[in-house]
Parts: sequence; structure tokens; C-alpha cells
Amino acid sequence: MVITSWEWILILIFIGLLILWGPQKLPQLARAIGEAKREFEKASKGIFEEPQSKAEENVDEKIIELAKSLGIETEGKTKEQILQEIMEKTKSKK
Repeated sequence: MVITSWEWILILIFIGLLILWGPQKLPQLARAIGEAKREFEKASKGIFEEPQSKAEENVDEKIIELAKSLGIETEGKTKEQILQEIMEKTKSKK
């Protein structure tokens, strides 16, 4: 088994870290890097998911407004039921 240049670089970096911080600090450093990565992924997921939920809320509000303007009762009904009634009401007006 031959050690390539990349593997030598990694070995030298690891030895340098051992010399700089000592064997006691390396687990703490690795844990801190892992937590930082996890927080970054969590934050980036939140950025992309948040606008979708707000957009869905806006659509739901618009559906309820439309139903009320057409005189449809929305209490206790699912979104699909409300949409179905809106479709029936608009078809009968044509």
C-alpha cells in the first residue's frame, strides 16, 4: 500500500494540530466543528423552508377570503372542501 501526497498532507496537518493544541484539545475542537456544521445546516434549511410556509398561509387566507366573498361558510371545513364549494359556486354563476 502506497501513501499518496494527499495522505501525507493530512498526516502532517494532524501532527501539526497535535503539537499546537495537544491531545486533550483535539476532541473539543472536533466537537466544536461538528456543532458549527450542524447549526449551519439547520439555519440553511430554515431559510429555504420558511418562505414556503408563509406562502402557503397566504394562499389559505386568500381562499378563505374568496369563499367568504362568495357567501360560503368556512367553519369546520377542510381546504379541499372549501375549494370544491368555490368551484361549484363559480360554475353555477356562468
